Amino acid sequence: MDDLFQYADELGPAKIVHLYEPRVGLKAILVVDNVAKGPSIGGIRMAPDVSLTECVRLARAMTFKNAAAGLPHGGGKVVVYADPKMAKSDKEPLMRALAKSLRTIEEYILAPDMGTDEECMAWVRDEIGRVVGLPRELGGIPLDEIGATGWGLSHATAVALRASDMDAEKARVVIQGFGAVGRHAARFLTGMGAKLVATCDSRGAIHNADGLDVEALVELKHAGRSVADYADGRRLERDAVIDIDCDIWIPAARPDVINDSNVHRMNTRLVIEGANIPLTHEAERYLHEKGVLCVPDFIANAGGVICAAMEYKGATQSAALAAIEEKVRRNTETVLTTAINDKILPREAAVRIARERVERAMGFRRWSLFSSAPGFV
Repeated sequence: MDDLFQYADELGPAKIVHLYEPRVGLKAILVVDNVAKGPSIGGIRMAPDVSLTECVRLARAMTFKNAAAGLPHGGGKVVVYADPKMAKSDKEPLMRALAKSLRTIEEYILAPDMGTDEECMAWVRDEIGRVVGLPRELGGIPLDEIGATGWGLSHATAVALRASDMDAEKARVVIQGFGAVGRHAARFLTGMGAKLVATCDSRGAIHNADGLDVEALVELKHAGRSVADYADGRRLERDAVIDIDCDIWIPAARPDVINDSNVHRMNTRLVIEGANIPLTHEAERYLHEKGVLCVPDFIANAGGVICAAMEYKGATQSAALAAIEEKVRRNTETVLTTAINDKILPREAAVRIARERVERAMGFRRWSLFSSAPGFV
């Protein structure tokens, strides 16, 4: 528990719940970080190597993300220790058991994240009903299908490019991770005139300085193949994308992929954080000192949770996309302006803004967020 307490402070976490159901092999953790602004929204992340510390950090990122976006929600997260590529016949009972285990935790609204999708959320809805990110057939706004997070990333990138005196036209982009977030970010950015020069997945990387065909890469993934199988490019090891010379580098996979051990290898002018906590604070500071602009995760990748919150209110897809554009652009501009004026890191500016909003909301609460229930279950 020592690792956990380094992340605990006056904001939270408010509740940590360990879940275990041996009949279906469920082992999971829920962290509700802070609910001063309303019930928490946060995705269900599934991977064999998740951890309590990762869940606590991700839940705090969601608290700040929702606060920065002006949403009436707090932050939370679930991690499930399992292989997301398991057979549907195994995954469905696991998700249903998770939902039933969380039936009484009304301050947490379930949502999709890495390793879970709209179909998983449909199973959750069938069990407890308290969920967002549903399939279109059930009245949801399918986040992955429309590329909500990638849509927001493209607008954060547009603002950051302007702040860096660069133009999207022909800007060279590297995307680390070509899943739901990465592929949509690639589509939207190339639609703005940028050029995808490298990307990767768990099986390898591909590089072509003249540009990659995004739709051909998408077709490869739909066929169950790796982006490294793309014909017109140089196949590389997965982590070699760190070294590729580019204008915009977008991490869209796991936490802490850029850290003290590899940050010196980066050769880019902008980092737009598509994944949650993809850079360590030390790596961000190193890049800042080298003149590389980093747009923090909970500012740049808020499109997904904004869409989820809009769905929860019954909004339309077009309204959700408009809200993502407006909120992400405004917040990116505010953070970068504050960082420049106050001579601080963009993350420091973003955390200051989000923390102030959470603390103001906490001031309206009648009792402490921790008074109604023990923090650890």
